Amino acid sequence: MPKIVDPEQRRTAIADAALTVIARDGIEHATLARVAAEAGLVVGSVRHYIPTQAQVIESAMDRLVERVTQRLHALGETRPQDARATDALAQLLPLDAPRREEAAVGIALAAASRTRPELAPAADRLHTSTRTLIRAVLRHGRETGRLLADGADLDLETERLAALLDGLAHAAVTAPDRADSALLTSVLDHHLAHLARTATS
Repeated sequence: MPKIVDPEQRRTAIADAALTVIARDGIEHATLARVAAEAGLVVGSVRHYIPTQAQVIESAMDRLVERVTQRLHALGETRPQDARATDALAQLLPLDAPRREEAAVGIALAAASRTRPELAPAADRLHTSTRTLIRAVLRHGRETGRLLADGADLDLETERLAALLDGLAHAAVTAPDRADSALLTSVLDHHLAHLARTATS
């Protein structure tokens, strides 16, 4: 009797394997053959679900966003209000192995999309989803009076915080010995504490 395969589970496994290959070897090496080997599949099986390298990379980016979203949902409401902004934004920092992998992929995609126009839509989606999360955290902080004053420029503060998170992620991926998890969280906490002071001043 043939084994029944869940198509969505198989696509997820392929996308996770692609993330691993991209983070470890770079986008240019995320071939169907390498992704198949990482997933423990034959190339024909990968091609059956995701036919081309470009589509494999697209699926990897969608999976990256999905992983962040799943972690956000898992945070729940158990943490104190003051800690929730930090918890949410920390999902964008390379504080553990999965997030280090995601940060490396994001950096690789941004660099590759400069010279490979077919990657631009995936890079744009990743850029937009990151800023959507940051904006939502800051908007909630402004509405509750915890992070931003009423008159604060939400667009400007979103870009400022995105630049901080992007810079921290880049430092942690390219020079992990100089930017460990303790430093990343300290810088994020310091920035949010500054925003909180401006909200109450």
